[in-house]
Amino acid sequence: MPRATRIQSEQPHWITPLVTVTPRLEQEYRYDQLWQAQAHGAALDNFGASKGLELIPWYNVEVILGVPGWIAHNGSIPHPKAKKNGKRPVAPPIDGWADETFLVKYRILSANEDSGNYLLTAFMGFSAPTGADGNSARHAVFTPAIAFGKGWGAFDFQSTLGVAIPNGGMERLSMPLSYNTAFQYHVLTYFWPELEVNYTWFTRGENAGKNQVFLTPGLVVGRIPVRERLGLTFGAGYQVAVTHHPAYNHAVVFSGRIPF
Repeated sequence: MPRATRIQSEQPHWITPLVTVTPRLEQEYRYDQLWQAQAHGAALDNFGASKGLELIPWYNVEVILGVPGWIAHNGSIPHPKAKKNGKRPVAPPIDGWADETFLVKYRILSANEDSGNYLLTAFMGFSAPTGADGNSARHAVFTPAIAFGKGWGAFDFQSTLGVAIPNGGMERLSMPLSYNTAFQYHVLTYFWPELEVNYTWFTRGENAGKNQVFLTPGLVVGRIPVRERLGLTFGAGYQVAVTHHPAYNHAVVFSGRIPF
């Protein structure tokens, strides 16, 4: 606890966005909930969204131990082209666990609000193919990324740029390049209204050259103190696709966190 307090005092005190991974080093437990509306009447509910325990075990380092999300598939309507050309309709995916995930952050540069109000952090993410059929990538995936942010008074932006590199199944999984940015404004002590832009470009495989963009307006409330370092943060947002052929059409996002 004293180590985390000392390390976090050297960085800006922004709030973690709903979707964009913050370049801040955090120590908390996090649970997210997603309700996605997909094509052809299908819906997907993600309980947990593979968030979990975030710890600061060493100076300038954070480790995130993800808890696999539970994926529920609802309201699926067969694709109108599924039975054409004598082809059998594809069996719908079954409910089950998602893959196990891990993330390590290394803070390269930081300055709190009194010293410059900026951050630069390197990430290395990893997922293991432990999920159920239809909910797993079926291959390990490595995700190196760089994250950065800058604040001016009550306003800040936080961005991440990364690429997901699977160790197989490239034609199906592609090698997506993702760039996420959250714009936030701090008002009335605990309120952080935000707008996020979530961009993905598919570089390889059957989706090579395609891209998708989501806009996510939302509100995060926190960090509400409970006792000493223990607190409470929660937020919600609405994610809308603004490009053709996205992975899903829109989604409701909820996030609950217990910083400590």
